[in-house]
Amino acid sequence: MRWLTPAVWPPVWDTLTLMFQKEVAQRIVAQPGSKAYGRLAVLSQWRCDAQVAMHLPPEAFTPPPKVSSAVVHLRALPKPKFDADPKMLERVVAAGFNQRRKMLRASLKGLSPQIEDHLNAVGIPPTERAEQVSIEGFCALARSLAGSV
Repeated sequence: MRWLTPAVWPPVWDTLTLMFQKEVAQRIVAQPGSKAYGRLAVLSQWRCDAQVAMHLPPEAFTPPPKVSSAVVHLRALPKPKFDADPKMLERVVAAGFNQRRKMLRASLKGLSPQIEDHLNAVGIPPTERAEQVSIEGFCALARSLAGSV
């Protein structure tokens, strides 16, 4: 995760082309509502354009591994897609996805005693689960929470 969370943005790199296990690559480019959508998707897509460039079967390597691979191309954006304090966004996303099957009002209650008010204020139903919330929604919630601290 450190390559997504440097102290200064934009980072020293313009683009990265990296190979991952296929499932990790799918998590980087996942969209809200999918099983693969999580913390990695939110944080990578908040600051980068990410896309799978190619899939590689195990037979492409010698000796062949037991997993399929995928190459992901990431292009750093000049600034994140939506305004949010990076540290607060990381906290919100980590808490939201830490217990994926819980409703946000339960998984985020440790961030604020008035978490339901913050969720309602930014248009996210408190009964929503983290995998249903867009990157923009997470950023709006991080801004709301940062303003109350």
